[in-house]
Amino acid sequence: MNRAMTLIAPALCALPMSGWTAAPAPPTATTPTATPRAQAPFDPTGYWVAVVTQNWRFRMVVPGRGEYSDVPLNLPAKQFADAWNPAADEAAGKQCEAYGAAAIMRIPERLRISWQDDQTLKVETDAGMQTRVLHFASDSEEEKTIAATPGWQGYSAARWVLHHAALGPPPAAGGYGSLEVLTDHMLPGLLRKNGIPYGARSKLTEYWEVNAETSDQWLTVTSIVDDPEYLRYPYIVNSIFKKEPDGTKWNPGPCTLRE
Repeated sequence: MNRAMTLIAPALCALPMSGWTAAPAPPTATTPTATPRAQAPFDPTGYWVAVVTQNWRFRMVVPGRGEYSDVPLNLPAKQFADAWNPAADEAAGKQCEAYGAAAIMRIPERLRISWQDDQTLKVETDAGMQTRVLHFASDSEEEKTIAATPGWQGYSAARWVLHHAALGPPPAAGGYGSLEVLTDHMLPGLLRKNGIPYGARSKLTEYWEVNAETSDQWLTVTSIVDDPEYLRYPYIVNSIFKKEPDGTKWNPGPCTLRE
């Protein structure tokens, strides 16, 4: 068999190329993909109010010094919190340090969520009047520059985690999938208003889901804060919001470390 293949190969090579037809080139045009806005498995837009069902004592009232329960802080974090002075930070213009991305979803507040464009979701809070921008695409030079500039809300890269193929078409409210948000480039801030810190190297991972129950819609945000400077292990919390019919209760107010 090997000898026959050896003898046939030169004959094939000697055939004139004019008798061959080249395979068609692959198409250069690509099929347009749906925008992140069109891909959304649920509608996150509208007004949402925080439903404080856990850690009420630490969220609705400013906790006292030393009230560090449920936060896996390390010794440097405890020393920082024990020595923290709100008056000094207020004088330094850091009133919003407890409203950074790592803590903002724990504040008693209302959210106003809208599409800034088909690639960008905007999340505004009435408490502290903060604005988070969730980027589904980050290729532009402008966005790269923003990403390199630390801020209270940092830089958030978002993507849909879809499950349509396995479960079929999504229902009208509360689809099959979640929103994954990765945030870094945050300024150092506070996890609570009693001085519990998170550092500049912190990274925040969130999973947003919307579920419908009768006529109500509920937004659940699972937040995971990784901080090699001040946390012994990741700090994980769930924040729940209920959708409101309109913005009549929207009440913007400034950042404060006192209430």
